[in-house]
Amino acid sequence: MISHISIRDFAIIENVEIDFHEGLNIITGETGAGKSIVIEAVSLALGSRADTAFVRSGKEKAIVQLAGTHKGEEYVITREVSAAGKNLCKINGEIVTLGHLNLLCKKLADIHGQYDHQSLLNPDYHIKLVDMYKKDTIGPAKQKVAAIFSQYREVSGKLKQLIADAAENQRKRDFMVFELEEIRKAELTAGEDDALEEEINVLQNSEKIYENLAGAYELANGEEFPALGGMKKAMDMIGQIGEYSKELSDIHQQMSEAYYTFEELCSQIRDCRDRTVFSPEDLDRSIARMETLTALKRKHNASLEEIIAYGDTLEEKLAQVENIDSLKAELTALREKCEADLKDACQELSKLRREAASELEEKILYELAELNFKDAQLSIEFKESAEYTDSGTDIVEFLISTNKGEKLKPLSKIASGGEMSRIMLAFKKIVGDYDEIPTMIFDEIDAGISGITASIVGRKLRQIAENHQIICITHLPQIAAFGSHNYKIYKESDESNTYTTVIQLHPDEKIQEIARLLGGINITDTTLESAKELVEASE
Repeated sequence: MISHISIRDFAIIENVEIDFHEGLNIITGETGAGKSIVIEAVSLALGSRADTAFVRSGKEKAIVQLAGTHKGEEYVITREVSAAGKNLCKINGEIVTLGHLNLLCKKLADIHGQYDHQSLLNPDYHIKLVDMYKKDTIGPAKQKVAAIFSQYREVSGKLKQLIADAAENQRKRDFMVFELEEIRKAELTAGEDDALEEEINVLQNSEKIYENLAGAYELANGEEFPALGGMKKAMDMIGQIGEYSKELSDIHQQMSEAYYTFEELCSQIRDCRDRTVFSPEDLDRSIARMETLTALKRKHNASLEEIIAYGDTLEEKLAQVENIDSLKAELTALREKCEADLKDACQELSKLRREAASELEEKILYELAELNFKDAQLSIEFKESAEYTDSGTDIVEFLISTNKGEKLKPLSKIASGGEMSRIMLAFKKIVGDYDEIPTMIFDEIDAGISGITASIVGRKLRQIAENHQIICITHLPQIAAFGSHNYKIYKESDESNTYTTVIQLHPDEKIQEIARLLGGINITDTTLESAKELVEASE
């Protein structure tokens, strides 16, 4: 739930601190006082896009901080928006991306406003409501459909590509055979050109290499300058006195290591010398091989490794040309099997959806009746799409009739603004029973309603608040009366600026505010009594 929000230099708000509580939190205030600005600030903290217009006039940046908890963990979310356009997101003091913030905030709270009304009018959203209602059973079935659909699409793509490539590959067959024979005849080996380059370099300089190796060996271990023998004698002499001190012993140890290392190097120099033989035939052969490789690399404008891979591709294409009929039959059979499996999985998914829809219809009708739709009828209509998708073949649409004698019609053709507010609330009441989002924020939930219907909406909000924290902005006294915690937002001005303030109301102040909503500026004893009656009736 959301426990606190701090808003600084945001639109007409200079500095506001609000503590929210469990249950139904109601915010009221006169038109233009800044009620929607508070929701804008909460939305910003919860991951909505930033806008420089949010920054209070004359200030460098707007800062919104929101404190909340989710599954026992505490979070402090900070959003900063500068007048220059910079945007900063933090979670518990650590800078994060907007996408990362959105992932967390989707678990913390939902904001419901006019957008939700529009989404209810979109049939594409209706199937999501059905799936969400029985997500524990429908979810795995959807995953199965998605997995089979992915395989079906992959196999279908391969078959389509095979057929499309068949004619082209047949036309190019002779040329592909020629290229493949040329590549295979060359007997290419990855890295061969690098090894050849080194080999040619050695062969071309073999005389110099031999002379230097022979000279080095003679100096190291020859008869005239036996450096190795000298090292051996020196090592032995130090060894004879090593027992007299630790320092001499350490020197002897190091000389021993150096001697044996040098001895090994002398052996390697001798072996290299003995192997170094100038061979014009070997040089000519290596140069000819390098010319062959260079010509191939130039022709294909590729490395040896890429040419080898190209040869494998040619081999595959030629195999397809030679075996097109069997490959086509194999892929066709596999696609037919995938399609049969997909059809079965889609039918099972549709069956689960229809069972869920039947239950959902009853629940929605019950909620609609509670929201003063006494004669409402509702039907969740299923149609089958002509194409498979990763979520099945169902096309789902909610049809409704809100008055006796009217035919069932799509929501977009039947519901007024006030009716949509109540229908949306009915859906949220049901969804709220099985989702895990702790906080619901309602803006303009009271659009187009009044009187008894407003009281019914208020009671429904109180019911939802038994399992969720609700933050609701309203201008209706009938809804405000149901608040467990009430807040008043008001605007003040001085000679140069306008300031918005939010205060939590005590019980007596709540009565005064509801009386203001009932009677306007002039609050009479009659309006105060009416306000008290509304509050008492809501308890």
